[in-house]
Amino acid sequence: MNSLRIARASNLFRHVPSRLSFQRRGYAEAISDKIKLTLALPHQSIYKSTDVVQVNVPAESGEMGILPNHVPSIEQLKPGLVEIFEESGGSKQYFLSGGFATVQPGSQLSINAVEGFRLEDFSPDAVRSQISEAQKIANGSGSEQDIAEAKIELEASLK
Repeated sequence: MNSLRIARASNLFRHVPSRLSFQRRGYAEAISDKIKLTLALPHQSIYKSTDVVQVNVPAESGEMGILPNHVPSIEQLKPGLVEIFEESGGSKQYFLSGGFATVQPGSQLSINAVEGFRLEDFSPDAVRSQISEAQKIANGSGSEQDIAEAKIELEASLK
């Protein structure tokens, strides 16, 4: 009788091929496609479904590199640099005031921000001067609102 039970039990655990098919993605597949990037500000669209290779964003959860076939997600962006690697091999950097990045199936990426500027539009001397002024105000020379705004400027300058 024991041998019959063992035979039945072994039939229960026999390997049954799975009917589910799992897709695997390797690095070589990921770099062969492009991302359709849309980067929009309220007054301007900087990119409109433009093919790019990679986009790096300053997400609240940490710095994030987005490649083709990325897992769909929505990320809140903190103020900082967005770097876009174009098909031509070059890259462009934009300073965004924050916003949201939405990765959708089919390698579509939408970035929406209130303000955004090309990094090359900034003057290093003007930035240093503004940081110095913000540090003075943040250390107590101004109204409560001025101090709060100066601290925000300093926080954004560290990104």
